[in-house]
Amino acid sequence: MTTTSTTTTAPDPLREHPPEPPHRGRRRRERVNVPGALGAGVWFVIVAVPLYFLFVTSFRASSDYLADGPLAVPSGLTLDNYADVLTSNFPRYFANNVIVAAACVAIVLVLALPAAYAIVRSRSRWVARSFTLLLLGLAVPAQAVIVPLYLMVTQLRLYDTLLAIILPTAAFALPLAVVVLTSSLRDVPNELFEAAVLDGAGPGRVLWSLVLPLARPGLATIGIFTALQAWNGFLFPLVLTQNAAVRVLTLGLWDFQGQYGTNVPLVTAAVLLSLLPLLVVYLMARRFLLAGLTAGAGR
Repeated sequence: MTTTSTTTTAPDPLREHPPEPPHRGRRRRERVNVPGALGAGVWFVIVAVPLYFLFVTSFRASSDYLADGPLAVPSGLTLDNYADVLTSNFPRYFANNVIVAAACVAIVLVLALPAAYAIVRSRSRWVARSFTLLLLGLAVPAQAVIVPLYLMVTQLRLYDTLLAIILPTAAFALPLAVVVLTSSLRDVPNELFEAAVLDGAGPGRVLWSLVLPLARPGLATIGIFTALQAWNGFLFPLVLTQNAAVRVLTLGLWDFQGQYGTNVPLVTAAVLLSLLPLLVVYLMARRFLLAGLTAGAGR
């Protein structure tokens, strides 16, 4: 009696589903996004041309600018425009701008972080309602409340002072700052808060030792936006100040315009000098900016 053994071979998955030829993947990766490249090129031109005009014109003489045109390649460069700007009242306006921006950033950071921490950790109805009321500040433009704000400033005897610019600017920047920090703190796991409480840390200790280090990206983000808003503010300085001693850069640039004409190279030199602090702040905090903007995006 003979026994026959039958052997069954398992199907080869490589034969049933052969791998994709490598050249197809390379062709797919080498495919160029033509519309995206054209859009990027157009956007580069839109951004680069004004920057070129601002930088080159600030080193040109007024006569050359009028003779050759705004976008012509300059035949000679000069530093006289910067010398004229620095010997004018520009340093005083610059110092006032620094004081206003630094004070606004300090006020917003000091108030926004505890408020966001209370909103995230508290279960009180009053805190939730206060947060809803605070969000209404995002929908109220400054132009709508400038008249009652002017009356309040005059009644408090703050008119024609730097506080008249600092307090309203910080108040209008506070709602957005609280929203950004609230989104950032909601990404913090509850286990960290519970561990800190079990270790005996009180609310103040948790805020200082846990919340503050984890909220640095959000703080950098709102610091940049608050500084930008305070540095470029025009409405509050225009309405709430009058004395040249408290004038800021946005109003001080009008000093470089004459009654019958404008020295464009001189104005561009002043504008370029006024942009340098914001550029330095951005370069120092740029690594935190993206993290702060994308906080809470996964929720």
